[in-house]
Amino acid sequence: MSLPILGRIGFCVSILWVLIAIFGSLIAPYGMMDMSGGKVFASSSLAYPLGTDFLGRDLLSRILYGARYSIGLALAATLIASVSGTLLALISTVIGKWFDEIVCRVVDALLVTPSKILALLVIAIFGSDLNVLVLTAGAIYMPGAFRIAHSQAVGLNAMEYVTVARLNGESTLHIACREILPNMIHPMMADFGLRFVYNVLMLSGLSFLGLGVQPPYADWGSLVRENLSGLSSGAAAVIMPALAIATLTIGVNLLIDSLAMRGHARASR
Repeated sequence: MSLPILGRIGFCVSILWVLIAIFGSLIAPYGMMDMSGGKVFASSSLAYPLGTDFLGRDLLSRILYGARYSIGLALAATLIASVSGTLLALISTVIGKWFDEIVCRVVDALLVTPSKILALLVIAIFGSDLNVLVLTAGAIYMPGAFRIAHSQAVGLNAMEYVTVARLNGESTLHIACREILPNMIHPMMADFGLRFVYNVLMLSGLSFLGLGVQPPYADWGSLVRENLSGLSSGAAAVIMPALAIATLTIGVNLLIDSLAMRGHARASR
């Protein structure tokens, strides 16, 4: 896969954070809740490469453990949003008529609902369980994924080869899965990356407000919140989790932009 230099940087950063999310607990110097005896908001040292947090715990270990929640929850929510949105768009397009009209109107109503307010409402009712967070984030970003997939599917559904397949008596399932879906993969992959970034930021924001991942677990948003008292002194315990969120989102955005540019260049040939 040929990518420009910025795309390669984004790819390397994204893969690095995914590997950290998977193997971070194995390379962390201390346990996530290990009271290592360090000074509160200590600076970087050999024992604590990124310093310590508000309880004297190793910050590097906390960030490595937190990656699995910041990335894992966002990835699960994005899978729910993209897969369900794409499947619903396919079904709606190939069935058409009144079913497509009803689905589109329901999705339009969901799109105009403020996502943050809806998330706060759901969490206030059902709590901050990890499953609730994932399902809520997935449901919030599903309408956007549906709209992108639907616009692609409608255009492809009008293509001549789809019409020929219908005239040949191919089933609706065959048309959806063999004629339309394969030609939607690249746009939906780019949309998947974008929704992943949205989910990382939203879930981190909820954790920052104290409504996301709850102790004893911690993601990067909750690491920023619990160490805010060190902000005035410029403690790394506030800066480093924020940098982790920034590098992940920037890396994924660089990769998405490069893939989109590559797709446009291929389409224009």
